[in-house]
Formats: sequence, structure tokens, C-alpha cells
Amino acid sequence: MAQLKERFLNHEPPSEKHDKAFFEMVKKETEPMYQLLQEWHQAAADFVQQREISVHPQQVQSTEENVHLVILHSYYIDIRPERYMDYHQSIGYVIQLLDEDMDRLEGHDGEEDNNDERRID
Repeated sequence: MAQLKERFLNHEPPSEKHDKAFFEMVKKETEPMYQLLQEWHQAAADFVQQREISVHPQQVQSTEENVHLVILHSYYIDIRPERYMDYHQSIGYVIQLLDEDMDRLEGHDGEEDNNDERRID
């Protein structure tokens, strides 16, 4: 997510959004992201369904949709920065809630892990 945010903030929009070469480059670079997103969505949805936690299934679905939008807008840079940051913040909020619930269920209440690879920033 941090790399996508950096790309959005520091790159110019493509000169031609319908350029086939640009489309192919975006497709190649984002394919692994979409695969990871699909895996995350399935794992998060299963986690939410099986436990009493603060995140609802609709939030997981909305977060998946928001990540799709962030990925695309990070390359096409075709929305206002404020809107992009709203998506980014919303994604971070849900992931933070899931992290807190996972920590609580694993018995790590209040402990911080400085090596936490799940961070959204």
C-alpha cells in the first residue's frame, strides 16, 4: 500500500490512458497485487465469519473494493488526492481493526510488534 501511495503522489498521470503499452505494463505490475488481494479477502472473510470480532463481512468486501480502486488510481492517477487518501485511510482502518482483533484473540492485548508486516503504511 505504501508503494502505491508513493506512486500516486509522485508520478504524473499517463499522457494517453488508452495506450495499449501502458495498459499492458499496468496489467503486468498489478496482477500479483490482485492475486494477493484475492487471498487476503478470502482469509479475512473466513476470519470474520468464524469469530466474534469488530469487523463485519461488508467491511471486508468494501475494503477489497477500495484496494482495487487504490491499485488502479495509483497508475492512472485520475481522482482527486483527497479521495485517494480517503480510500487509503479506510483500508488502513479496517486492517487495523483486524490486526487488533487478531492480537486480542492470540492473547497479545496491547502489545506492539515493531516488526509487524501487516502494516498498511
